[in-house]
Amino acid sequence: MTIRPDRAETDNAGAAVGTAEGSTGADGGAARGAPSAHAGDPVTPADLSAEELLHAYSAGELSPVEAVEAVLDRIEQDNPALNAFCLVRPEEAREAARASAERWRRGEPVGRLDGVPASVKDIHLTKGWPTLKGSVAASQEGPWDEDSPVVARMREHGAVFVGKTTTPELAWKGVTDNPLTGITRNPWDLSTTPGGSSGGSAAAVAAGMGPLSTGTDGGGSIRIPASFTGICGIKPTWGLVPHYPASPFGSLAHTGPMARTVGDMALMLDVISGFDARDWMALPTPGPGLAEAGRGTDPAELVRGLRIAYSPTLGGQRVDPEVARAVAEAVRVFESLGAKVEEADPGLPESVDEFHVLWYSGAAKATEKLTARDRDLQDPGLRSIIEEGLTYSAQDYLTAMALRMAMGAQMGRFHETYDLLLTPTMPMVAFEAGLESPPELAGRRWTSWAGFSYPFNMTQQPAASVPCGFSGSGLPIGLQVVGPRHSDERVLRACRAFELARPWVSRRP
Repeated sequence: MTIRPDRAETDNAGAAVGTAEGSTGADGGAARGAPSAHAGDPVTPADLSAEELLHAYSAGELSPVEAVEAVLDRIEQDNPALNAFCLVRPEEAREAARASAERWRRGEPVGRLDGVPASVKDIHLTKGWPTLKGSVAASQEGPWDEDSPVVARMREHGAVFVGKTTTPELAWKGVTDNPLTGITRNPWDLSTTPGGSSGGSAAAVAAGMGPLSTGTDGGGSIRIPASFTGICGIKPTWGLVPHYPASPFGSLAHTGPMARTVGDMALMLDVISGFDARDWMALPTPGPGLAEAGRGTDPAELVRGLRIAYSPTLGGQRVDPEVARAVAEAVRVFESLGAKVEEADPGLPESVDEFHVLWYSGAAKATEKLTARDRDLQDPGLRSIIEEGLTYSAQDYLTAMALRMAMGAQMGRFHETYDLLLTPTMPMVAFEAGLESPPELAGRRWTSWAGFSYPFNMTQQPAASVPCGFSGSGLPIGLQVVGPRHSDERVLRACRAFELARPWVSRRP
């Protein structure tokens, strides 16, 4: 079945960010290696957003069975090239889709995602499916008898899980490759990385292999791949989405949604947020409003009067000129909508060493029971940070925690003046797949190029990435929207305003 949705963005395709038509590079050619539908191809159910699917189900125009079949077809077509999925369970997905179709036929959907195809990052426990975390050393025996909170919430709301997505081993770095499943690739250009650690989820969503996927973000792992693959992702206020089992990376680690549209991102965040007794630090269930924040129709109304700071370098980081131009143009959009925008930097201290203390010691703790043989099978980069993590003292850890508390207080004061902070999500576009860092930073850890993302894990603030343009080679560029703690709705409203003003959904890999 072929669907041509009546979406506002379709009529405004010429106004889409970057080049208006297709995936073209500076020479007018198609972006290299893109495996999915090209501009002008018919839109299938695999190309629809979750909100569009739900509307079509309710109107009787489309069945969850058709939508899930379209997604499974897309996975069969594109996953061999992308390696976005480490596990696909088509028959279970079909069975769940048939059950959903029957509920819709009776007018009794079980929740707010009933029949929507979705995937799960292979970090989140999923009942009946192995969770191997990209590690050869992980046991495949289970028992796999429990859902993590995010999976449980989505299942309660009727989401149809089609499979699990790839991650670097233990989600330790900002790109996605591991000794278990190999290299995951970017649907905009197969020679490049989708980023990480939620790179499999990002590649799946970008390529139409399900409109929703779970992500985790301990130093940028939702926002980095969202930027590199041209999708939306938000790292919510820490504790808003419960986390179980507790992450070895402690209170750096957030769980959040990944989607193609702000409306889907907001809907999924609303579903997965709220208290879970298994997370002893989970926040109370929020009141209504998260989903509605992604559904506004007047972009000016969503941001008019907001005091917005724009930091083009966040303390002097080097930014690719194409990225800098695209982000500066995006910032001007907010000004044109009536927000009060000024260039201002929060002046955060350099924190990479302290972040490493927290991150590397977490990796060491996560692997403390592995045998020598298991360690030999690990990603060499992971082995290296584990060895360094074992050298830190309790004093080192407490010193790092003291700096992050000071950073949190500093950002709290900053947001007394500014409602939001805008920055590039990443200082560059996607680079070569299979590398931890771009060639100019060869030999350095992934944190050397993720300086726009990990500081806000230190401060636990909500931070989202939305597409804001394309490079001359046709690779996506992301805009980061950061708010004070507990301002997730405000961040979503700002993202929605930008999506309305500069629609991007009509442009696909």
